[in-house]
Amino acid sequence: MSKRDYYEILGVEKSASESDIKSSYRKLAMQYHPDRNPDNQEAEERFKEAAEAYEVLSNSEKRARYDRFGHSGMKAGQDFHGFRDASDIFSAFGNSIFGDLFGDMMGRQRQQRRPGAGQPGSDLKIRLPLTLEEIATGVEKKIAVKKMVNCHDCSGKGTTSSSGFIDCTQCGGSGEIRQVSRSMFGQFINVQVCANCEGEGKVVRDPCRTCKGDGRIQGEATEVLDIPAGVSDGNYIPLRGSGNAGRRGGPAGDLIVLIEEKPHKKFTRNGNDVLFDLTISYPQAALGAEVEVPTLTAAAYVTIDPGTQPGTMLRMREKGIPDLENNRPGDQIVRVNVHVPTRLSEEERAMLKKLANEPNVMPPADKKGKKEKGGFFDKVKEVFT
Repeated sequence: MSKRDYYEILGVEKSASESDIKSSYRKLAMQYHPDRNPDNQEAEERFKEAAEAYEVLSNSEKRARYDRFGHSGMKAGQDFHGFRDASDIFSAFGNSIFGDLFGDMMGRQRQQRRPGAGQPGSDLKIRLPLTLEEIATGVEKKIAVKKMVNCHDCSGKGTTSSSGFIDCTQCGGSGEIRQVSRSMFGQFINVQVCANCEGEGKVVRDPCRTCKGDGRIQGEATEVLDIPAGVSDGNYIPLRGSGNAGRRGGPAGDLIVLIEEKPHKKFTRNGNDVLFDLTISYPQAALGAEVEVPTLTAAAYVTIDPGTQPGTMLRMREKGIPDLENNRPGDQIVRVNVHVPTRLSEEERAMLKKLANEPNVMPPADKKGKKEKGGFFDKVKEVFT
């Protein structure tokens, strides 16, 4: 079955602003959130559908690609960027979308745990700096993550005794405290998480000496990441269950790895293209030359035609960064600059003075009334390497 239009899903026009898109998504997310619609499959699908639409339309690059190619432009790369379930959406957006009111509602729902199931571990977020060379080729990275890990002495249970847990005396093992109040409008039941057992329904009677009954200790783990070529600053990789260990056997949180792009000394990135400034001498510009230039993978040569002017743009095909979705490489743009010497010997000065008044060396007379056509990047010339 074909997908619905993302703008239609969010109920906005194609000219909608970023704030309009965010506002519309917030309303839909609150309306169809699974905690407000338990066991409602249709609401869950609407919730995921809205999240998918927002992920695309809130990103300027993805939105432009969607406007041009529709859903076919979104097919590849979703495992890296996309969301798989509701918890994935929340770990990526956090409170920045839903705000304090929605976050409080979610927090109350998450605190209601099955008695004896332990407490879930928190998510971790780390930043992974990458060079342009690593981004251009893809790279495997090993990272050390300091986090809470299961206690090795009690295997994460919090106790070394088989009878180390007893029912909480405050809630009777339910993990909840119910208070019933009556008024002229009827009976009201207030349900709160038990503060004594923190919603677990169990308390530790014989706590492990190593972790003091927590079931976890401070430790470190090594994660191996296979970073695909073409990632950008702000991309993220979610690693399920690689966050902080849960208390007393609770499920571990997630580890969110945020990609950071290191500034480069030679190259400037523009999407999948890279820009390189090449400085040549006046004789090379006037006579032409073969000049070696660096690329992100290896050195290559460009041809400087005789009479090349400062500011000329040369295009080196497929010497840029591969596209994350289709692996198609971008280009390297070489911007030519001409070096003007600031220190000259007497011999060099005499040679330049001799050339100074030659007709082909002097700049041509200005031609009034004529305007140069084309923009700056319209002057890009293709070169073959």
